[in-house]
Amino acid sequence: MPTSFPSPFPPATHADWLNQVQKDLKDSTVYESLRWASPEGFTVEPYYTAEQTASLDYSTLQISQKSTPGWLSAPSYFAGVGQEKHINAILRDALTNGADALVVDVPGGEISVARLLDGIKLSTTPVYFRLAADVDSAHFLQTLRQIAPYQLRGGILTSLPASTSAIADLISQSTDSPNFRTIGVSGHDFHSAGATATQELAFTLARLAETYASLWAKGLAIEPLVAKTIISISVGTSYFMEMAKLRALRVLLSRVAPAAAGPGIQLHAQTSTFYEAAATPYTNLLRTTTEAMAAVIGGADVLTVRPYDAVLHNEAEDQSGEFSHRIARNVSTMLKAESYLDKVADPAAGSYYIETLTHQLTEAAWVLFQQVQEQGGLTNAMETKYVQQELARSYDAKVEAVQNGRVLVGVTKFRHDEAGDEAAKAVYRSTSPVELPARRLASEFE
Repeated sequence: MPTSFPSPFPPATHADWLNQVQKDLKDSTVYESLRWASPEGFTVEPYYTAEQTASLDYSTLQISQKSTPGWLSAPSYFAGVGQEKHINAILRDALTNGADALVVDVPGGEISVARLLDGIKLSTTPVYFRLAADVDSAHFLQTLRQIAPYQLRGGILTSLPASTSAIADLISQSTDSPNFRTIGVSGHDFHSAGATATQELAFTLARLAETYASLWAKGLAIEPLVAKTIISISVGTSYFMEMAKLRALRVLLSRVAPAAAGPGIQLHAQTSTFYEAAATPYTNLLRTTTEAMAAVIGGADVLTVRPYDAVLHNEAEDQSGEFSHRIARNVSTMLKAESYLDKVADPAAGSYYIETLTHQLTEAAWVLFQQVQEQGGLTNAMETKYVQQELARSYDAKVEAVQNGRVLVGVTKFRHDEAGDEAAKAVYRSTSPVELPARRLASEFE
């Protein structure tokens, strides 16, 4: 029988910790200065214990999370018109060197899908397409089916067209491909406009609810809709908050559509364009690494890590080199092969801090979501400029925080202009009915 040894450390309560801090810092009021009033609308404590989280319903938070570990590493590439053969070679090289799936940005204009995807078997390799606003998604899928008449894997990431009939047509065309998601809902435009995590969650949820409502009205059942849905969101630099954001999103999805709990809706996460810096661009390597780690710990199913120099190039040119693309792929590979984060389904489960943040974000976002619904839904809230005003207020607060001393490494401090480009801009193409500004925080200071 193994021998049981007593713990060398006595149990400590939250009050014990607080007393020790006050004693060490010789300040009986120090606690308030250690608390963090987050932009998300709630207070973050400096220290969490079991007694503080005793009231949390862990089962409700955790039942909505992923039950299967791992994620697909899906680098992103731009399919330029006339460049299909060249891009095809890049796509195939990525799959040979670490990529599990692909994200392909499809521009307006005619491209040869056959040449672009030559040699890539879509029945075994998931390919996710982001379509430009002027690309007919139904026609694109028809073209895709002509060159790949078997079961497809992957999906369409862009927010859907306004026509409910077009959405239903996409679902109908792909009924024989259960692993091809045709209801794509994006929250990138909210993130890139300066949203807090609460706003991202609430507005993205409102976009999904509006989409589902239109399909329910057409007679489609919820279960097949969930199975066809993929949500694509950005992951920023607030490490623990971003973990909680993805976990909270799954909880919120289960409230809107109970069938979405667990593995139902697929989550695609992409490292942030909003926090990229054109000055000292190598610092983006550090940002994308922590963003990617937060994404997979938070439960992303598909992960896109942007090249560190993507911010320096126009989207249509896609001039990020082989080196920066390889480094971006390796971030995801290292999180699997060396950090083993693909071995646990929900590594954040049970953390007092992250479980509390998950709960707080869930409730704050739910309140804001209901406010949007009371205004008639997301479309009405955007038409009345409510959403834009809220996002502008959040963006201004972030700029003010930097002006008041918050550090942007390589921009406001520790700066070294290796390849800075003052004309660089965020590489995000809005797909919302009312276009939101694609901002980048560092651009105000470069």
